[in-house]
Amino acid sequence: MTTTASAGKADSGKVYASAAEALAGLLRDGMSIMCGGFGMCGVPEKLIDALRDSGVKGLTVVSNNAGVDDFGLGKLLLTHQIRKMISSYVGENREFERQYLSGEIEIEFNPQGTLAERIRAGGAGIYGFYTRTGAGTRVAEGKETRLVDGDTYVLETGLVTDLALVRAWKGDTEGNLIYRKTARNFNPMMATAGRVTVAEVEQLVEVGSLEPDRIHTPGIFVQRIVEGHAYSRRIEQRTVRKRGPNAVVA
Repeated sequence: MTTTASAGKADSGKVYASAAEALAGLLRDGMSIMCGGFGMCGVPEKLIDALRDSGVKGLTVVSNNAGVDDFGLGKLLLTHQIRKMISSYVGENREFERQYLSGEIEIEFNPQGTLAERIRAGGAGIYGFYTRTGAGTRVAEGKETRLVDGDTYVLETGLVTDLALVRAWKGDTEGNLIYRKTARNFNPMMATAGRVTVAEVEQLVEVGSLEPDRIHTPGIFVQRIVEGHAYSRRIEQRTVRKRGPNAVVA
C-alpha cells in the first residue's frame, strides 16, 4: 500500500503533530527502513506503532536487533510486515526465530561492529571498506576479499535506506538532536544514512534551547520530527543476584 500526504503538519516546517502524520507520504510496500535502538533502549516505538498501523509490507529493515515479541520491531514481525532483516543480534525474539526457521523471513547477519560501520559509511557517502572481521567465515561468502600484509580482508558496503527512524532524548524544532547513553549506539549513525530521516523525541524544545556542543545529530540530517509521550522503561533481561549474608550495603 501507499499512504497519502497529511495536512496535519504543525507550523514549523519539520514538526508534526503525531507519528502517523510524520510518516504520511513516505511509506510504500517493499521499501527499506533503518530503525534505531539498542536492545530496548532508544527505540522509536511511536513511529514503529504508526508503521504497523499503516499496513505497509514487504519491508527490508536495518536494525541492530529485532525487538522482542511485543515491543519494537517485534510488533512488525507479528503482523508479517518485514520481509528481510539486516541485523547483528536477534536472540530475544521467539517470533523472529520461528519465522526464520520456517523460511518466512530473510536475514542478513552482520558482526555488530561491521553493521555499525556499514551504516556510518553509508551516511558519509563511502561505498565500502575492508575489514578482517568475518574473514574465513560464512560472513565472507560471496563477498570480495583482499590479502593485505598476509591477512585476509572482506569488502563490506555502506548502507543507505529509503527511510531512517530514530529516537532522541531531546530535539528542537529544526531537528537538532541529543541522545542519552546507550541510545547513542546506532541512532546517530542511522540519522545520517536515510534518504529521509524522521526523528521521535521525548522532549521537543525551541531552537536555541539546546547547548550547541551537546548536539549529536545536526538538524540538516532530519526532515521530520515528532514528540512522543508516555514511554515505557523496559528491561530486556532482568537478573537479580541474591544478597549474601556478608553483603555490604552502601
